[in-house]
Amino acid sequence: MGAQTAAIAGLVVMFIVATVLPINMGALAFALAFLVGTVFMGLRADQIIAGFPGDLFVTLVGITYLFAIAQKNGTIDFLVHSAVRMVRGRIAAIPWIMFTVAACLTAVGAVSPAAVAILAPVALQFARQYGINPLMMGLLVIHGAQGGGFSPISIYGGITNQIVARSGIPGDEMVVFLASLVFNLLVAIAVFFAFGGLRLLRQKAGAGAEPGPEPALGRDGPAAELQIEGYGTSPAAQITAPSRLVPGGQRVTTEQMLTLAGLLALAVGALAFNLNVGLVAISVAVVLALISPNEQKNAVDKISWSAVLLVGGVITYIAVLQRSGAIDSLGQGVSGIGAPLLAALLLCYVGGIVSAFASSVAVLGATIPLAVPFLQQGEIGPVGMIAALAISSTVVDVSPFSTNGALVVANAPPEERDSVYKRFLAYSILVIIAGPALAWLMLVVPGWF
Repeated sequence: MGAQTAAIAGLVVMFIVATVLPINMGALAFALAFLVGTVFMGLRADQIIAGFPGDLFVTLVGITYLFAIAQKNGTIDFLVHSAVRMVRGRIAAIPWIMFTVAACLTAVGAVSPAAVAILAPVALQFARQYGINPLMMGLLVIHGAQGGGFSPISIYGGITNQIVARSGIPGDEMVVFLASLVFNLLVAIAVFFAFGGLRLLRQKAGAGAEPGPEPALGRDGPAAELQIEGYGTSPAAQITAPSRLVPGGQRVTTEQMLTLAGLLALAVGALAFNLNVGLVAISVAVVLALISPNEQKNAVDKISWSAVLLVGGVITYIAVLQRSGAIDSLGQGVSGIGAPLLAALLLCYVGGIVSAFASSVAVLGATIPLAVPFLQQGEIGPVGMIAALAISSTVVDVSPFSTNGALVVANAPPEERDSVYKRFLAYSILVIIAGPALAWLMLVVPGWF
């Protein structure tokens, strides 16, 4: 077996095994990188480890550490409850408040499953309280989390931008972010009207009984403890629902004010001054920990080590794949189709279908390098293609087999859970079929980017 064949076979095995068995894809990737690199390519250990993304490691650790502190000191509680208090008497606004809060959480660094884990329980309780379709509410939470997920300071955005930079093709991080946001917003609008939005709009403010108390996010609430399944690959660390309820009249604490200021500093530093996102996030987190060490105790345990292992392993394996020449060969095969637009569509569907059963991050790490050879021909706009791949690989996370979809189904009322599951499954099949094609039509075919 040649090096290229072995490297491609390893990639296929990695996706299949990580999908079927509860094994972190990153750990598999490290093992396969060692096996393929040493046995079939004659690489030394230091040559294999050289592909490890040190800068991305810092970004992942820094962002998730800061977000864990924000969750522990009640800042996330405060933001959620400040937002949901705005909907009293405006029933139709409730799903959009959930969409906006989810987008904001992922845009400032929360991983999508964590944002959904925080919001799904309160969103579905609001749905029960106000007679809102739970499918609509759950989908708007997920699409909101996906919409904000590619901001330049987010986990997915940072990963995608690093992969693009390593691939040597031009990119535009703001275009990718805004494309994902607009795409998911348009999908959310369609979902809103398809599942009862018109009825909510016709419902007069304050009609009927007065709204009850706001759903609690505390440990005794509907989301006391949620198990997140490894961002599509393997069991991850437990995500605990926010421990504090921020009542309507409670003033924001000093720690929360400082955390909000830290998040603002992160955004300004990264966007205005082009500072390293990971280093700024860690610096802000350390300052917060020094100010209130007891409050931030054990926050480091909530760093998404599963995601860190996943990304580190997959990108290291992709580096071995590139050294074998397999990436160039596959890319040339795609280029050889003779129809760049068709090749781009096929890649979007590969990303969407595989991501429905595996990690979106891992799929992005594998598909973006495949697009490099035919993008270098100049017939397809690279920025639009990257944005289409990003959307195709994440919009399918509504599947009930994905972490996001499973979290919403798990928080549905017991008597409705089976119905919600079946409707989520039907919707996810529709998204897998239509999502990549729509992203391709919007971002690749026009040639705007």
